[in-house]
Amino acid sequence: MTITRVNRWVAALLLGSATLSCALAQENTPVSVPGETAVQSLPPQPAAPLRNSQLSFVKLAPPPGSMTLSGTRTSGQIEFGVRSDEVVTRALLNLTYRPSPALLPVLSQLKVYLNDELIGLITITPDQLGKEIQTQLAIDPRYIADFNRVRFELVGHYANVCENPANSTIWLDIGKQSGIDLTLQKLPLKNDLSHFPEPFFDTRDPRPLTLPMVFAAQPDIKQQRAAAILASWFGSKAAWRGQRFPVLYNQLPQQQHAVVFATNDARPDFLKDLPPVVKPTVEMVSQPDSPYEKMLLILGRNDDDLLTAVQGMAQGELLLRGDISTIDSVKLLSPRQAYDAPNWVRTDRRTTFAELTQYENQLQSDGVQPHPVSLTLNLPPDLFLVRARGIDMELSYRFTAPFESDGSRLAVNLNNQFIQDYPLPPKNTAGQQLLHIPLIQGMLDKNHELLIPALRLGVVNQLRFDFDYANTFIGGNADGRCETVTPVGHHVVVDDSSSIDFSGYRHYIEMPSLRAWANAGFPFSRYADLAQTLVLMPPKPDVQQVSTLLNAMGNSGAQTGYPALRVQLTDDWATAKKQDVDLLMIGVIPKDLQDDQRIPALVDATASWLKEPVRRITPQMNPQSGRDQTAESTTAISSRGPLATVIGFQSPFYDQRSVVALLADGTPRGWQLLNEAMSDSDKRGAMSGSTAVIRESGVNSLRVGESYYVGHLPWWERLWSLLSIHPFWLALCALFVVVLFALMTWRLMRIITRRRLLDEDE
Repeated sequence: MTITRVNRWVAALLLGSATLSCALAQENTPVSVPGETAVQSLPPQPAAPLRNSQLSFVKLAPPPGSMTLSGTRTSGQIEFGVRSDEVVTRALLNLTYRPSPALLPVLSQLKVYLNDELIGLITITPDQLGKEIQTQLAIDPRYIADFNRVRFELVGHYANVCENPANSTIWLDIGKQSGIDLTLQKLPLKNDLSHFPEPFFDTRDPRPLTLPMVFAAQPDIKQQRAAAILASWFGSKAAWRGQRFPVLYNQLPQQQHAVVFATNDARPDFLKDLPPVVKPTVEMVSQPDSPYEKMLLILGRNDDDLLTAVQGMAQGELLLRGDISTIDSVKLLSPRQAYDAPNWVRTDRRTTFAELTQYENQLQSDGVQPHPVSLTLNLPPDLFLVRARGIDMELSYRFTAPFESDGSRLAVNLNNQFIQDYPLPPKNTAGQQLLHIPLIQGMLDKNHELLIPALRLGVVNQLRFDFDYANTFIGGNADGRCETVTPVGHHVVVDDSSSIDFSGYRHYIEMPSLRAWANAGFPFSRYADLAQTLVLMPPKPDVQQVSTLLNAMGNSGAQTGYPALRVQLTDDWATAKKQDVDLLMIGVIPKDLQDDQRIPALVDATASWLKEPVRRITPQMNPQSGRDQTAESTTAISSRGPLATVIGFQSPFYDQRSVVALLADGTPRGWQLLNEAMSDSDKRGAMSGSTAVIRESGVNSLRVGESYYVGHLPWWERLWSLLSIHPFWLALCALFVVVLFALMTWRLMRIITRRRLLDEDE
């Protein structure tokens, strides 16, 4: 029997066995009988929601949102992140660029990298030279990670031979109209607090944080305080992104994660079936109508448990794990000291650059022309630097030495103002040298002491170091020779042991100053945990007023980098005015404070009163004349348009305390304008003086009424400060001192002369 026949017999046997098995299976299959209910399988999961995201270069690229690739700086990059609860299903890069008309077609290209992998190549064609071109480049979503870097590299040529890589005709502009279009799909997440604060806040998401907070009904003062502490903690995590906390009563938001506060006796309707708790509890569950949206449940037997749960989250987030965690106890130990906010430069000792860095390798750069190295300096607004000669800074840096002494230098800039420069000398290459790696880095560094002009410092400052290399490239010459040099990249490092010293300066500031409040949360942020701050709330706040409270606390956390663990809240004015604290009023002005002399602007439901100063000021001006701040007129205007105000004034009960009031005209749109202004950095930057009026057109600031001072200065420094802003009186005092000195000298000479004459007579 041949092998072929054997295979056929085996195949026939297997086929017969399979047929018999199928017949037996059909006989054993149960038959549905009418009137009996068939067993249903689990319904399929609903389709995962999708969202489209358009990332513009205006926000992704360095200011102003466009980039120029040239011969010495041929690369540029943008960065974007993807949330942990989303996955990219489609990505499209929209490029608007204009190549130099001097580039050689085909030989010149634009290379596009995603996370250092080449994903696209754009060849410059003759019809593109000098023209604005728009193109689209599809990106494979599989190559997109949590954090992504898109890098553009120009390969530019203007001649076939004898090129100078630094020729100014080699350039390509990428316009700010460019962007990345993403389609993202929601992912079902496991209820696991070990990844907290994800998914409620994700560091990869560059958008402002929007986190709704839900209450069973109108929250009492303890629930408001618990929510305020949690909002400030989320604000400290959101940092520069901004944050908003919409408030809902007894309902969940649509397609958003949310935080829900509930006690055993007061719960929203969608949590009625949840078992009661016996301890402060934090739990993560899916929303009833969507498995893709999560709820962070803050649960307790009573309001005190809610406060304990929030404090435990703010202090012990690293201990959260599983789908549910209970907080056994929270003890706030030693209180924080004044001006020790994590986001501020230390004022009690020198601050090293390592303490100021925000991400890894921030103090390094490389390239033919390295990009600038920058640091952010956040200072307390009341730091008194008027008489300061300069701020000491010890600067250590390393760099690849130029080939020869060619004028390469390091330029130091503060707030885009040039401060000082230092040459970058070449090394002595004579003879042979052994490479020695020191155990203590810094012995071979370049060390310099630098004085920063104190008057150029503000609340938020940018310190920038530009390493400018004078690169020499050789091309063709008049003799017909062709000499070319391959550009070599440079490496520069500002050592993180460099330091800056703001210690020894006093704290003294003229108030009211809404700029200090808007940009740094001052005076409340004097203590990072808001230990000496009291918030006065209306007795029955609506959702807009509670949201304003949470937004204000979120801003405080973002500005200080620390949650407001010790902030106090009350709705009783009689209690508030007895406490020696700084006061934040939301939505209400007590009747005994509603006088025109004390408050420059008031808002109610139907009318607006405004005191206009003699001379209108801009945010950059600092009026010193009391006459300029005197109210010239009082105006009352009735209008149907929305209006909100932020006003600041001195506490009527304590001279060193301040009051900031957040008010709106009673309409939802008025409160919305106020919340939008607090979450918008540009609008906050427009706030100054004693009153900020917020309308649909924007923010207008006024400075009117009497000023007062917070802090302490010795009398001689206070006198010198007062004379420094009044040149006439300073000159008059100088003249008086000169005359007095002359009289004393004349009197002394007369006495000496008389004694000499008496001696001669004797």
